[in-house]
Amino acid sequence: MRKRILVLSIILGLFYSCSQSNADAHRNENRGAALGTSYNIISITANEIDFQKDIDSVFMAINHSLSTYIPESDISRINKGDSTVVVDKMFEDVFALSKSIHAATEGYFDPTVGTLVNAWGFGPEQQITLDSLKVDSLLNYVGLDKVSINSEKQVIKTNRNIYLDFNAIAKGYAIDRIAVMLNKKGVKNYLIEVGGELVAKGRNIISDKSWVVGIDDPQMQTDRTTKILIHLNDRALASSGNYRKFRIDESTGKKYVHTINPKTGFTQLSNTLAVTILADDCATADAYATAFMAMDLHEAFKLINENKNLEAYIIYLDENGDTQEYLTKGFKDLVVN
Repeated sequence: MRKRILVLSIILGLFYSCSQSNADAHRNENRGAALGTSYNIISITANEIDFQKDIDSVFMAINHSLSTYIPESDISRINKGDSTVVVDKMFEDVFALSKSIHAATEGYFDPTVGTLVNAWGFGPEQQITLDSLKVDSLLNYVGLDKVSINSEKQVIKTNRNIYLDFNAIAKGYAIDRIAVMLNKKGVKNYLIEVGGELVAKGRNIISDKSWVVGIDDPQMQTDRTTKILIHLNDRALASSGNYRKFRIDESTGKKYVHTINPKTGFTQLSNTLAVTILADDCATADAYATAFMAMDLHEAFKLINENKNLEAYIIYLDENGDTQEYLTKGFKDLVVN
């Protein structure tokens, strides 16, 4: 379940403290690989606790329900035309949130774009040769309004060839589920990072500091350089960018970026380099970051200003090709000076 994102650098040095200011607190860390990427989860508790089995259980449940890279998953079976699949609560949650954000973004966030993701060579299925006529025909299978869940919790599609792909929201949702698990266990201070997307709660009480994360400079193609540092407390953060995830056609040498405009069916090569979104939950941040990469800048700015639950940091090129930054006031207030 590989999500195409702008990867964030966690500033690990800020998580450690040579002298613990809180002797009663213990720092737990779980690292590993899941959902096609790496994860790093830090929790602070009174005593040492190993949450690994609980974390593995969340990832396994997410994969079983939502991974297009696992042939036996519920979503893979649905995409193959199996109408008998009864979806679980995770699938229902992600579907409902996708419907809401699809409407809010006027279709720029659309999980049915999976057919085009595969066709352009960015998904688990076979890439095909595309021209404008073929893209137009594939657009018949795009549109979340063509999909619903009935009272029996079965997915209904107006066309069996519609291909669902929740990879632009599922990783954020997985982080949210891990946060729910930690909350239920009474953990009040933690930082969850999966593939550069994060949820932070409380603070690093060991070093008596807020959680601090760094956002990569999108114009550094090889060496990773931190663009800015921000405080992250009781919020979720997700990013998307085209600068590292692209495909080059071997015959023409043309570069295709991973963001696909669900309205045109073509890859979206725009002057937006990267988008970082803060929201109350990571699934929401994840989805909006993807949608804003597919939008024109003026559309993204308009929607951000209308949605008071989002904060944003956008790096883009102006008409002269110069790099510019747009930060909402709420985002700007979190920048480490």
